Amino acid sequence: MTLLPALESRRPLGKSGLTVSALAWGNWRLCGDDVNAVVALLHAALGAGIDFIDTADIYGPDNNEPFGASEVLLGRALATDGTLRDKFTIATKGGISMGVPYDSSAGYLTSAIDASLQRLGTDHVELWQIHRPDILTHPAEIAQAIEAAHKAGKIRSFGVSNFTVSQIATLQQYLPLPIVSTQPELSPLKLAPIENGELDQAIAMDMAVMAWSPLGGGRIANPQDERAKAAADALDEVAQEFAVSRTAAAYSWIMAHPARPIPIVGSQKADRIAEAADALKVRWDRARWYGVLVAAKGEPLP
Repeated sequence: MTLLPALESRRPLGKSGLTVSALAWGNWRLCGDDVNAVVALLHAALGAGIDFIDTADIYGPDNNEPFGASEVLLGRALATDGTLRDKFTIATKGGISMGVPYDSSAGYLTSAIDASLQRLGTDHVELWQIHRPDILTHPAEIAQAIEAAHKAGKIRSFGVSNFTVSQIATLQQYLPLPIVSTQPELSPLKLAPIENGELDQAIAMDMAVMAWSPLGGGRIANPQDERAKAAADALDEVAQEFAVSRTAAAYSWIMAHPARPIPIVGSQKADRIAEAADALKVRWDRARWYGVLVAAKGEPLP
């Protein structure tokens, strides 16, 4: 049995010079008007060792709320305690414009950054990311806006979300600062980043990998098809050995990759956020890690 390295509770955020928790708390589903409930969730995250928050300006409409609503609610919660903001590394995203749909022109990115800062009630974010690639904007124009925001102190570092390997490589050629993170969909049921070079590129470029939908859109917790059931069964074997939940085992499976991906925990329940930290209790060996991969692929390795 060959053990993989033990999971670490913290990791560098690419070349940013920042260090963040090994899991992030995602705000896609953060909605409503209960500020005290959000404050409780923030403390639950800190109690679980999670100090990395992932949000976006587009989070709101999917919850039948206005554009930017999730950022506004988070900002209101952080404002209740003068010490709370500095305890978190905040990552937000922009570049999606309702009805457009994608706009990475310099003018729009500049306005999106300023609007996010206003909603969040802060003068800077530690990480700002382009949410989805706009194929109609030249990378040089993107670089212009990002460099200006960085020089102004509005963003401490820059990353991308849902970009391809070639889009990342091309954009980096025009940027004077490093792309410190990439955010692909990654789970035992979404293996493309492992197979198409995205995680390899992240290692080569020293980018942090922020894995969205790490539970396969709920299919890991509630498998309905044969492939999902096979992956869940393989995860359960490890979960039972380490006395953790299947979801914690799924997070740890992602984290065990040498790119050290950071799963984004999307739950808005304090107990589920705390449970996610159990991922750090799991120690994978090669046979079991590959066993989950084979089960998830539904075919043997070559």
